[in-house]
Amino acid sequence: MPSPISADRTDDSFSVVALAASAGGLHALVTVLGGLQADLPVPVLVVQHLDPRHRTVLADILDRRTVLRVKLAEESEPALPGTVYIAPPDRHLLVRPDGTLSLSQSELVHFLRPSADLLFESVAGAYGPRAIAVVLTGTGNDGAMGVDAVKSRGGTVIAQDPHTAEFRGMPEAAEGTGTVDFVLPLNEIPTVIRGLVDTKMQ
Repeated sequence: MPSPISADRTDDSFSVVALAASAGGLHALVTVLGGLQADLPVPVLVVQHLDPRHRTVLADILDRRTVLRVKLAEESEPALPGTVYIAPPDRHLLVRPDGTLSLSQSELVHFLRPSADLLFESVAGAYGPRAIAVVLTGTGNDGAMGVDAVKSRGGTVIAQDPHTAEFRGMPEAAEGTGTVDFVLPLNEIPTVIRGLVDTKMQ
């Protein structure tokens, strides 16, 4: 069984991909995750804003649309390569420096739980330059503070081109920080993620 990718690694390979989406996110997540390979050498952590009053079938839907394993994140489980972890409704998803996941019911951020900002800030703190943060379609500005944190620790930031987003608010807010490395049409994002991860692994 693969081991969690902890922050103790000293090589310069990427160790995690964090995705954030809100309105219009299902199509965007299917496109990005569906374009990634089964042997992806890093875990993928996902915040999709969900109705906190209902259980979600998002993980089940995505699991059928991608070769990666997709599941709802659980407290203290290790983040394993080739697996997608979805933040459960009404829980913030964080990652610890040892590569295990943490679920929190701490206060709402921008009236949201889960929060992309908190996820991105946690991957920045845990993985530094080995983190990739991706902001997809959505309203509001969740993720903008988080991409600042990722960039300040040397990580790489990707935003969906707002012109290809069903809802432009989140990717425009991320782009407006001036910390985005790649602004890409939706269908190009998985190719760039694969290239970044594979290049760094060589």
